[in-house]
Amino acid sequence: MTEGGTHGQQVETLWRYVNQIAKNFVAIGHDRAVLATADHIESFWDPRMKAAIFASDRSGLDPIAAEAIAHLEHKGDPGSQTRATEFSTHGGLHNSDAG
Repeated sequence: MTEGGTHGQQVETLWRYVNQIAKNFVAIGHDRAVLATADHIESFWDPRMKAAIFASDRSGLDPIAAEAIAHLEHKGDPGSQTRATEFSTHGGLHNSDAG
């Protein structure tokens, strides 16, 4: 469990987000799911969101999600892994899938 207050709630929300992203990629196999999750976070998450999840204790993360965060921290951007992230950089722009 995280620290109390708003920061703790924010981290738990980020855990939920990254776990949901990871679950969406389970069908493509563990290793590819790790890279696709890392790719999604790198491509679409705000730098403040990434900083908060990197600083968290990660106890609330599922294995694929935890490995994706570790990959980003230690190896950086895994490159485009899905059509969604290929689109995000189309035309040299960084498009977003956010509403």
